[in-house]
Amino acid sequence: MPINLTFLGGVGTVTGSKYLVESNGRRILIDCGLFQGYKQLRLHNWATFPVEPASIDAVLLTHAHIDHSGYLPLLVRNGFRGPVICTDATRDLCGVLLPDSGHLQERDADFANRHGYSKHKPALPLYTQEDAEMALKRFRSVSFDRAMSLPGGVDARFLYAGHILGAAMVELTCSGRKLLFSGDLGRPDDILLHAPAAVDEADYVVVESTYGDRTHPTESAADALAQVIGQTAARGGTVLIPAFAVGRTQELLVYIDQLKRTKRIPDLPIFLDSPMAIDASDIFCRYAKYHRLGEADVRSGFSVAKYVVTSDESKALDVNGRPKVIISASGMATGGRVLHHLKSYAPESRNAIVLVGFQAGGTRGAALIAGGSMIKIHGQYVPVRAPVEHLQMLSAHADANEILAWLRQFKSPPRRTFVTHGELSASDALRHRIEEELRWDCTVPEYRDEVELS
Repeated sequence: MPINLTFLGGVGTVTGSKYLVESNGRRILIDCGLFQGYKQLRLHNWATFPVEPASIDAVLLTHAHIDHSGYLPLLVRNGFRGPVICTDATRDLCGVLLPDSGHLQERDADFANRHGYSKHKPALPLYTQEDAEMALKRFRSVSFDRAMSLPGGVDARFLYAGHILGAAMVELTCSGRKLLFSGDLGRPDDILLHAPAAVDEADYVVVESTYGDRTHPTESAADALAQVIGQTAARGGTVLIPAFAVGRTQELLVYIDQLKRTKRIPDLPIFLDSPMAIDASDIFCRYAKYHRLGEADVRSGFSVAKYVVTSDESKALDVNGRPKVIISASGMATGGRVLHHLKSYAPESRNAIVLVGFQAGGTRGAALIAGGSMIKIHGQYVPVRAPVEHLQMLSAHADANEILAWLRQFKSPPRRTFVTHGELSASDALRHRIEEELRWDCTVPEYRDEVELS
């Protein structure tokens, strides 16, 4: 029985992850993410979905990040009626992230209409908070390492991936063949999460390559944070950290708590200005079984920050001239409250902007790293005079060496390996290393490529 694998996203880019598996007349979608970054990628979100959503039997989510889950509200609105299957922590995190995503899109569309900077008249949200809440009704959770049966004689299993709370690899067995989707692989020495599970064998592997062309700095994350916070505070400035609400925010809070308790940074106020990150932190505390720290230690670390809940409290931060640290979403500065803070703090050289995760091409975060002197926010150009630091050692993704080390745990080579979820240079660099060092058959697919797995 043939198996077809179609790449509907997450190729040539780190966003929009969607992999369609067709077997025995059934369709299973692995991940259902939003495209982000360059306009030509974001336009895919508005286009007709390549297959009829009602024809998809199930969606399996590797984890909750919007680039893997954020298209679900549209899929459901347009006819998908099957289950969305994921781990319990991913379900709970999507319960926060997806409604927030819909709310932000509604708010941004309203802001664009009120201020007249959109080319569209009127500007419309991609989907609404209500759409997201409808999608959540399709969710069903399963435990790690527990086999389950799907339509069409397909068996599935979720394996621990690290990366963020609840993140999983997805293993499918159908027609006597085993397919493994890595999702986003975490790091073996993450301060919060355990290393990704070792895998012995699979016939076909779809592996991410976000950092496929580089290795993370060996400098201590604590040292790097202490230096930039100390230097900025000494010149009377504010440290603004755009951070992903799930994963990086929680890691930052633990590091900053440690730095404060050991007096390695001044006793300045820390603000967490992201309602979504606040809710995600509470979920993190509830799932101590999935990370290295106990619930009490995590709650203690998270208490280092003052939680900013209302929009008025958020606005007050921008007229507060005292040295401080503001952690706010989104991590690539694509939306959310951090945009208002960037407008206030980027123009002043005494401040600092600290980026702590991968910045996809076409995002404001990528523009900041590239050294742009201006960034466009809400239809206006904002000067960037604050120094920009990119602390790549705080990444939640395995780097090239760590991915290769994980692949080397296979006892026999897969029939074929597909390198995805990376910009072209990263994916091709990892492909080359897999072919040269492991001697595996390896390819980098393109958008909408369809492969028959014999």
